[in-house]
Amino acid sequence: MEQPGAISELIDALKRLPGIGPRAAQRISYQLLSGDRSDATRLGRALLEAVDCVHKCPRCNSLTDKDLCIFCSSPNRDDSQLCIVETVADLMVIEQSLSYNGRYFVLQGRLSPLNGIGPHEIGLDKLIQRTAEDSLKEVIIATSFTAEGEATALAITDLLTKHHPQLRLTRIAKGVPAGAELEYTDVNTVAQAMLNRRVREL
Repeated sequence: MEQPGAISELIDALKRLPGIGPRAAQRISYQLLSGDRSDATRLGRALLEAVDCVHKCPRCNSLTDKDLCIFCSSPNRDDSQLCIVETVADLMVIEQSLSYNGRYFVLQGRLSPLNGIGPHEIGLDKLIQRTAEDSLKEVIIATSFTAEGEATALAITDLLTKHHPQLRLTRIAKGVPAGAELEYTDVNTVAQAMLNRRVREL
């Protein structure tokens, strides 16, 4: 069925979001437009403000509306540990697990040679610089247990072993199911995976 142009545009925009298919996008659109318009207006304003103000933290690639994100600017976090994740969503899952109080580094995804995504595209050159700090003792690799996530973990291990052999490299435990995305894993499982992490060796 053909929709009015403005509604079609809204549905199409929502469909582009991860996890939202055509039917869900249609339901959300109708709910926003059929209900209290103040909710839709508030959502629109919040989205515009976030798009305008939020940017990547220059130190870790997380998201912030300040010069540095809360994870990099906090004086109460452990500078000796750095946890590498694929996405900001993965970072938030680890935070919610209450199992970690170090710093973070967010990759720009994971290696996928078939899609033209190599080490430079996910920021491994920046990671080498970030891990050169004297205060850093342990790097925790928390990429997903998909084929691409494992390949990324191996590349990070190889890279850091060559450039910073003094660092202790660990990998979160396989309490996280094989093939699973960290973002969709429950926080208790993530907490156990962090606590039971293993030393990573080539």
